[in-house]
Amino acid sequence: MTLIENKTFDMERALYGSDGLLASKCTFDGPADGESALKECHNIQVSECYFNLRYPFWHDNMLSISGSEMTEKCRAALWYSSDIDISGSKLHGIKALRECKNVNMRGCDIISPEFGWSVHNITMKDCTVQGEYFMMRSTGLDFNNVQLDGKYSFQYIENSVFENCVFNTKDAFWHAKDVTIKNSIVKGEYLAWYCENVTFENCKITGTQPLCYCKGLKLVNCEMYDADLCFEKSETEAVIITPVISIKNPLSGNIYIPSACEVIRDDSNSKGKVIVNET
Repeated sequence: MTLIENKTFDMERALYGSDGLLASKCTFDGPADGESALKECHNIQVSECYFNLRYPFWHDNMLSISGSEMTEKCRAALWYSSDIDISGSKLHGIKALRECKNVNMRGCDIISPEFGWSVHNITMKDCTVQGEYFMMRSTGLDFNNVQLDGKYSFQYIENSVFENCVFNTKDAFWHAKDVTIKNSIVKGEYLAWYCENVTFENCKITGTQPLCYCKGLKLVNCEMYDADLCFEKSETEAVIITPVISIKNPLSGNIYIPSACEVIRDDSNSKGKVIVNET
């Protein structure tokens, strides 16, 4: 593997097509303002580097990035790449990850609107995220201890698992399919509308009008706070261990709650049962 250390690159396609390269403590910045520094590369390791130019990692495979920084100007940093490992790094440009597969991220700080669109098979652990439309249309997400602050997250995702996470978001998990969220806090309005086969297990859910128009929805020992007009036209099997402000026209299934709440029935198709287990 060729070592490049303590160098500065600002030209167009500075290291284009490299194979077997270790870039350590390098800077990608300068007056030439060149794009696509590491495009079409294979077997690349990047350590403690600084990226202030656009599109550095496109069409790469076998890529490792550690202890590095991608600034706000480093937009669309990783596209169409595969077999990626990113650790201890900052990804602060818009659209930082898109159309990639087989991605492992840990200990990263992400500030990036439209991050993670159409990504397949991504593991994320011990990361913080700020951004809108996070992970839209992606599949095979496996997240643990991820803290998110942003709107319109996880829309149209499939086949994913989230555990020990904190999501401060709204309009999250819309149209999600075959997803499980465990031991997590989910804050936000209009949660998971139109989802299919989504399970919340031991979660704390906060926000108005959650979980409407769902199919195959399950809640297992969940807490719900400031939640009103829940489950409208949803197929639901739910065990909720806190009082709920109001439930509106559940389509089918059984909803168990610990104490009485307002149950709104103004739709003749609403057949879902609300069962109060007062103690």
